[in-house]
Amino acid sequence: MTDQPTPSTDLQRIIESAERLGVELDEEEALQWLTAMAAQHDDEEITMDIRKGVFGHRVVMLDFSDEQLEYFRKIGRLVEFEDQPGVVETALALSGSSAQSKIQTYPGDADFFERVNILAPTREGACQILSDIMREKALSTMKGENYMLIEVKFGNYLETLIRDGKTLPAGSPISWTAGDIEAGQIVGELPDGFPVSVTWEQASADPGWCKLDWVIADPLRGKLANASNMLDVTWESPDGDITPLDGYLDPYFQEVYLQAESVPIFSKLAQHVSANALDDYVEQLEKEVQKYVSKDPANYGKAAKRMYNIFRLTGRYQEAAYLRELFDEPAVVLYQVWSLIRTIDDCCNSESTIDQAHMLSQTDDLIISVIQALEGDQETEIVKQLLRLRDTLTRQETNHELTIEAEAARAQVINVVNNFFYERLTALPEIEQYMQEMRS
Repeated sequence: MTDQPTPSTDLQRIIESAERLGVELDEEEALQWLTAMAAQHDDEEITMDIRKGVFGHRVVMLDFSDEQLEYFRKIGRLVEFEDQPGVVETALALSGSSAQSKIQTYPGDADFFERVNILAPTREGACQILSDIMREKALSTMKGENYMLIEVKFGNYLETLIRDGKTLPAGSPISWTAGDIEAGQIVGELPDGFPVSVTWEQASADPGWCKLDWVIADPLRGKLANASNMLDVTWESPDGDITPLDGYLDPYFQEVYLQAESVPIFSKLAQHVSANALDDYVEQLEKEVQKYVSKDPANYGKAAKRMYNIFRLTGRYQEAAYLRELFDEPAVVLYQVWSLIRTIDDCCNSESTIDQAHMLSQTDDLIISVIQALEGDQETEIVKQLLRLRDTLTRQETNHELTIEAEAARAQVINVVNNFFYERLTALPEIEQYMQEMRS
């Protein structure tokens, strides 16, 4: 019987790969993480930080830092849905890079995930309640001094629709702008040119994927951010049966729940998560990795984030430990730059309530971030694009779309991020082989 590799021997291999590429690795912190992962027990799947009142899957909690907890809770008060005793139960959580704040020094957006359990006599009644609370939430948070609603996903197209020159296939999610929600309908035409409208009420019959997106400005930090809340909506019948309204109850392998009082609703819903949830979740992530490493152009940054989740949940801890270090490298700040360029673009429309000074300040911060992270021709080209973006902002008399300028800057940034991750992912043979398997 062969001995199992110890954290020290695993770590030595990682150190050697990191040193070849000049990746700074905190050996002590990495060893602590490897040791903690190796010491896990299945009977401790959910853990809670009693002092801060947050909880989540034990693997997720190892990557969560409470340093910005109050900041996220402040945003959470904007995006969250309120409980209605006996009717609506909720549990709000951070997800994505926001939930991995210990390793992702440069997170992109403020991503939230909320479980919404609706108690109603019938499924149709639950869908109506969801329709009402989502529309009320959208209308009440449409505009504010420091925030603006960008988009809401609600319902699915029953037939192919053409809108603003775009073909929207039957079965695809419906994206509602603030104006659409106020009007209560989306107007388009069928492929044969026949005019047609889809009402909010019609969409409520099949809610599908439910998500809300805002742009927010933090006046204290002078920062812009995209904030989103993805809903996992369930219907609880009078006999206690739990049914996901979109047909699938999401697992809990990426969320950090923000309120201790959410434990009862979380516990009730978690009992209904499939016994195969982990396998299904990993399979879903692997399909996304396959997509990102196979398409042209590839997106190795997004692939790396998904591979990290796969590796840490399937016992490939040495590969996961290596990826943890990549997310803390200075060049990864460009992932945040890429995200924030989109945020500025979202702010530039006639309905925007975000002050121009916030957008200019954010652009200045992006330029400084690029200068600190890069050098040579890459730095020169990206800074040039960001200066063009800033110049457009200063010259515009009224808000208008910046898509051309923003897309040019975004394309430059994502190319640098892509090259950064590709070089470092292929430096570890096990990860390079894994990506080859995904491509095939």
